[in-house]
Amino acid sequence: MRIIRLSEVMSRTGLGRSTIYKLMSEDLFPRSVELMPRTVGWVETEVEEWILERIARRDG
Repeated sequence: MRIIRLSEVMSRTGLGRSTIYKLMSEDLFPRSVELMPRTVGWVETEVEEWILERIARRDG
């Protein structure tokens, strides 16, 4: 398992910081994991699954 930081999440999804946090608050994006106080990351596979779900929705 690999934890990725916000900059990589933004790069992979094409979303901005505020959009990611808005989607998280609406339970529409994987939640971050607190690594340290004021430091969070995302589980790489969860972000990849989210992206694949968007592709499947587009193609389905």
